[in-house]
Amino acid sequence: MITVLYFARLRESLGTDREQLAPPPGVATVGQLADWLRDRGGNWTTELAADKPVRVAVNQEMASPDTLLPDGAEVAFFPPVTGG
Repeated sequence: MITVLYFARLRESLGTDREQLAPPPGVATVGQLADWLRDRGGNWTTELAADKPVRVAVNQEMASPDTLLPDGAEVAFFPPVTGG
């Protein structure tokens, strides 16, 4: 099981701020998780599209598409933030 968190526009568009998931076999990395979530269709496909700016952290550390997902991981999806 992993906990997936959604922040800012993702939370609003997807209608949830978190969920507990048991990814299927073959979903072992951040990139594979994003692909699996996109396969839900609708806003999932739109918001997690490859051309949309979305950052990911695993256990509160910035992650790349090839970052492994350990069991019990906390995965956060959020749009990049600009400061001012």
